[in-house]
Amino acid sequence: MTVNEDVFTNWKTREEIAESMIPIIGRLHRERDVTVLLHSRSLVNKSVVSILKTHRFARQIDGEELSVTETLPFLQALTVLDLGPSQIDIGMLAATYKTDARGLSVEEFTAEAVIGATGANKLDRREPRDVVLYGFGRIGRLIARLLIEKAGSGNGLRLRAIVVRNSGSEDLVRRASLLRRDSIHGQFQGTITVDEANNKIIANGSEIKVIYSDDPTSVDYTAYGINDAILIDNTGRWRDREGLSKHLRPGIAKVVLTAPGKGDVPNIVHGVNHDMIKPDEQILSCASCTTNAIVPPLKAMADEYGVLRGHVETVHSFTNDQNLLDNYHSSDRRGRSAALNMVITETGAASAVAKALPDLKAKITGSSIRVPVPDVSIAILNLQLERETTREEVLDYLRNVSLTSPLKRQIDFISAPDAVSSDFIGSRHASIVDAGATKVEGDNAILYLWYDNEFGYSCQVIRVVQHVSGVEYPTYPAPAV
Repeated sequence: MTVNEDVFTNWKTREEIAESMIPIIGRLHRERDVTVLLHSRSLVNKSVVSILKTHRFARQIDGEELSVTETLPFLQALTVLDLGPSQIDIGMLAATYKTDARGLSVEEFTAEAVIGATGANKLDRREPRDVVLYGFGRIGRLIARLLIEKAGSGNGLRLRAIVVRNSGSEDLVRRASLLRRDSIHGQFQGTITVDEANNKIIANGSEIKVIYSDDPTSVDYTAYGINDAILIDNTGRWRDREGLSKHLRPGIAKVVLTAPGKGDVPNIVHGVNHDMIKPDEQILSCASCTTNAIVPPLKAMADEYGVLRGHVETVHSFTNDQNLLDNYHSSDRRGRSAALNMVITETGAASAVAKALPDLKAKITGSSIRVPVPDVSIAILNLQLERETTREEVLDYLRNVSLTSPLKRQIDFISAPDAVSSDFIGSRHASIVDAGATKVEGDNAILYLWYDNEFGYSCQVIRVVQHVSGVEYPTYPAPAV
């Protein structure tokens, strides 16, 4: 057998193993509400090639490729356990098993690592929590996709309705079409049909009522069978407590804003301060995409090195708030063509840090430049640290944070030397540390943080909603603190 034939045979063998993993992952998800992860990346509803690529990606953060031959035994071990609702990271199981010197079998080690999700310890499967989307723009449609995707097990969050203005006779069909096809994020993964007689969009079996209203105070959600729901406001029209309180109508229990909140509205960055949400809090904000991108790595650096001061410069993709061609705009510069110019503008991300990290005394300043790309931005975080360090130390630390810390769902890490912005479209992390661009000299560290300002941010919103709804299940093995 030639070398090329040997490599190809190895690939076909791994394909066969990955193919055998798919039905196991599907059954665990549907029947037990268990989400199988690999280094914080969900393997649910993934193709053979996607599963293999996710395993291969482990070399970017762990130094070497992870093989399906290593993870399959742990996946098989899960099938014989009395598992309850949870998220289980088979990548972490495989990695921690390598360093365990007790001589346990894979089955024994797995049972011990996930004991909090088995037998008498397991959680009850919770009833689905109703969700309403107020507004159906860029973020609203991506959140809808995520909610529909997570409805596969029949539990968790359930998208019941979308509230929009009626734009005419073709409104329902056009909105369904925008959900079905996206120029940046691609085709919807599944089927979408329209029930015009009942004003419904049916996506992968989920019936979503489309409610037409120009005024949140005019809607009685209980009339549509919606109760105790979480409403996600994607319009940004109201940002303070008084305005957002208009949504607290019959059927709505909590309101989550997908923009920075004003006044006393809590600004939440999941992974950093979501535990501070009071159980009786009815109104909260998920801050901005840039705030979500910089706060987790800023917290990580502050925890390890201390931060005296910092500046964040965001090079941000253009948004619908800008004009396609030069035209009147209420803000300076944003009236100039977004597709043809770099546009200097303001960012509230730096000032929002104080709300998410109240214990951080360092002064953080910020500014932003909008550039002619439709998605994925980069934040350049320039920090003066409390102690001197080296580039190697910082990179090793952030790599480990992305792998094993409580921030591993927020912070990703990449060492590819040729990575560019489009490579991060669809990233589910709040930000991705670019190892090759990182600069450290003495007590000065400059981090380059990529982020999908649409999809990554939408994932952070979903995490907050899951937390406040009580359907956020624990992850095993537990992250290192």
